[in-house]
Parts: sequence; structure tokens; C-alpha cells
Amino acid sequence: MNVLFIVSDDLRPVLGCYGDLVVKSPNIDQLASRSVVFQNAFAQQAVCAPSRVSFLTGRRPDTTRLYDFHSYWRVHAGNYTTLPQYFKENGYISMSVGKVFHPGVSSNHNDDYPYSWSVPPFHPSSEKYENTKVCKGKDGQLHANLICPVDVSEMPEGTLPDIQSTKEAIRLLNIMKENNSKFFLSVGYHKPHIPFRYPQEFLKLYPLENITLAPDPSVPKGLPSVAYNPWMDIRRRDDVQALNISFPYGPIPEDFQRQIRQNYFASVSYLDMLVGKLLNALDDTGLSNNTIVVFTADHGWSLGEHGEWAKYSNFDVATRVPLMFYVPGMTAPLSYPGYRHFPFIDLFDRVLKPLPQGKPKEMVELVSLFPTLAELAGLRVPPLCPDTSFHVSLCTEGQSMVQYFPSAKGGHESSSEEGKLHRPPIAFSQYPRPSDTPQLNSDLPLLKDIRVMGYSMHTVYYRCTLWLGFNPSNFTVDRNDVHGGELYFVESDPNQDHNVYGSETHGHLTKTLCRILEH
Repeated sequence: MNVLFIVSDDLRPVLGCYGDLVVKSPNIDQLASRSVVFQNAFAQQAVCAPSRVSFLTGRRPDTTRLYDFHSYWRVHAGNYTTLPQYFKENGYISMSVGKVFHPGVSSNHNDDYPYSWSVPPFHPSSEKYENTKVCKGKDGQLHANLICPVDVSEMPEGTLPDIQSTKEAIRLLNIMKENNSKFFLSVGYHKPHIPFRYPQEFLKLYPLENITLAPDPSVPKGLPSVAYNPWMDIRRRDDVQALNISFPYGPIPEDFQRQIRQNYFASVSYLDMLVGKLLNALDDTGLSNNTIVVFTADHGWSLGEHGEWAKYSNFDVATRVPLMFYVPGMTAPLSYPGYRHFPFIDLFDRVLKPLPQGKPKEMVELVSLFPTLAELAGLRVPPLCPDTSFHVSLCTEGQSMVQYFPSAKGGHESSSEEGKLHRPPIAFSQYPRPSDTPQLNSDLPLLKDIRVMGYSMHTVYYRCTLWLGFNPSNFTVDRNDVHGGELYFVESDPNQDHNVYGSETHGHLTKTLCRILEH
């Protein structure tokens, strides 16, 4: 089996296949209809570099020791084998297109090449314009705006980064077909990451009068201040600066809130179109019968819930991600020659809403991607890491999700007996803070400035978070130094608006439910 690993940036599960009634995502929904779709999948930290290093190494942020963007795990923590490196070492040609690792120090300024990739990673030439002044404002001038629907022909180089990445990925698929090569191809899309720079025609799919506010646009009264993120990256954009929004709680004016939501949804549909073209090319090359397709995101994104925007928190809207696996012969039957699993769907035609997909309800984590893909491809599943694994090059802190896949003709049951017997139905996330109250660096504190670490435990029944004292000089946590706590029950409070952690009614229950976090 080949592997096509598609990772989007800042995508929460606002997709038709997840029951969203607003967003148009027919191509991703079509992939979902042929896949195992996980309802409750969580990133380990809701920010790009730490999350990507975590799921690409199969280690949690406390083991990669990356909570910001400014260290390279191979020298800062341990020389860990990565997911693409493992496939490369097992005879695959491993290739990276677009944003897979986060660029910069966290991937050694070269996307971890040559360790992880067989050939130098591809970055679209137009990505250098993402945060420059290319957005037309109402004054007719160009700005570095948050909201930036564009005429692509007027953009530098006449294109956009994700368009270039799709073309390159399709080119590589054709080369792999011609060479009959076994491959692991990672394609990282920039959208819907801000700025919302995308082809302006997608805005027509979402008339502003149809866009509602978040159901809970106010900061919850019981939210500990350490849990709040002040969305500084949004505040720095030209169009948001012009609104003169108070720090740290805002709020953003309601008409602009609707515009943010509208443009996020349009960016998701733009992503869907590109994913549709990529999957259509998989059919064109005849590779969809022997290629595993994974679709996910590095983390979610708040769209005004709890008065918050962007990521940078432990709320489910920031940590929960879409996750689906297409496995030929397991999640969908093998097809006859000429059959198309993924015919391209034009979003601007009449698109029928997908039927709800049956989804495994188990809590799963992106840190489990490594062992899952190894097992699906028939490779030896890396062993579980010991408690301290800084000197262990190949192991995983996740557990294979294949145990939750339905058996199918041509499929197989999980070989991970230990995972079957002992995997708890829990997902963990974490986020660092420099202070108990919102600061200018609360969203992205440097390692040296981290003083509090918030650890979250997600179950199908509740989410518990403890904010604990953290020492950045030796990476230790003081479990007795509790700076705040959160407890939300899924059934009675699905939006996580009512923190009952400190209530007298739930005092004993809180200690019982959060016990695992204390260890």
C-alpha cells in the first residue's frame, strides 16, 4: 500500500460529513463516505509546530519538548524516528509538498530533510506573500488583512500556495505511477489558516446574511483567566487593528465576527476544491486501489465561541480535528478498472448534503497516526515508549487506531493486542501559558517564559483540565501548584460554557474524574 497523507492547517471539523449544515465540502465528504471517520480526534497542542512535530514523531509535546517554534527535537530532546522516515527506511519514496512540518527552527530549517524525506521538500514559491500587503482594502490600497478574498490573476506570480502544492502533488503522483514506485506522499495545505487569502469566487457560496454568530460568543463567567487566549495574531492584522478592539477580551464587533466566520467557511470550501482535484488525480493515475489516504488537520480553530478566536487553547473547538482513513479493500471495496472512487465534484454546481457517516465514537489522538499507518501498510508497529524515552529512537506514545476499524473483505483486525486490551478511551491535550492572566505573549509564550501548563483529558463524557505550575529550565510540572481547573460535561454542556470544576456540588466528583491528570 502507498500512502497519501493530507494535512490541513487550522481546520476544525466544519464539514458536511461531520454534520455541519453550513459548510460546503462535497469532495472531502466523498472521501469520508469511503473511509473510517473518527468523530472524536484530538491534537496534542493547538498550535502548528508542536502539533506537527508531535504527530510526525508519535511523541507528545512533553517528550519532543517543543511548546513553541524555536527548537529542533533531534538536538533538543532526542533523535526520534519520524513517520515519513520510518516509511523511507522500509523502502518507500517519501515526499513532502507544502506545509507538512512547520518551517523554521522546529524542523531544522529544512523540513527535517534528509532524515524524513527521500527528495528535498517542495514549498510553493508564492507562500512568501501570505502575510504581505496584497489585500485590497476599502480605501483602494493594499493591506496585510485578516480577510482577503482575491482575484488570483492579480496575485504575485498569478497563483496561490495551495494551488501550487496541488499541482506539484499531482505531478509526483504521475511520476510514481510511471516508475511503479512505492511512495509515502505528504501534502500540507495552508488553508484555512489566516490570512483568509483565497479565490474570491468562494465567498459567493456564503451570503453574509446567512452567517450566524457563535452560539456562545461571550467569555464564560466560570472560565479561569489562565485558560483564555487573547488571539494576538488576529489583532495584528491591518483590518482588525482598525477596529481598535480592547485587550484582552474584546469583543470583536458582531458584523466583523460574521465576516470572519464567512471567510473561514469560504477558505474551507477552497480547500475542499483542491483536495477534490488531488483525489481525482489519484483516480486518474489508477492508484486509488492501492493507496491509503489519510485526511486530518494539525488542530482546530475557535470561531467566536467563548469570546475566543484562533487556536491557542484547550477548548475542544481548538483541539478537535477531522480524521479519516481510506483503505482500499477495507473501508471501501476494491474496484474494477476504470471505476472512479473520487470523481471531482464542482462546489458551484448543486451539491447534495451528505448522509451522516457512521463514525467510531472512541477518543483518539493524532499522536496515534504513526502506529496506525504502520499497521495499515503492513509494517511492524513501533513499540509503545517506556515512561522515559528520550534515548529511544523508535517508539510511539500513541496506540494504533486499527482496532476501531470495521473488518472488511481484504481487511484485517488490529495486531496490537496490547492496544485492544489496555487503551483507555481518553485523549490528552496541553497548552502553555506565561501567566495566570492574559498577556501579550499568552498565545505563543517562548519556552523560557512558560510558567503554567494546562493539561486536558477528553473523554466521551467530560473534559477536565488542570493548569499546573511549570518550570521551563528543567521541564518539570508541580502537580501541587494548581493555577486553575476546568470541568465540562458533554451531555449537559456540549459547548463547554459552564465550568463546574470549583463548584461545591461537584467537588468530590471533580477529584475523581481528574485523577488521571494528577499523575
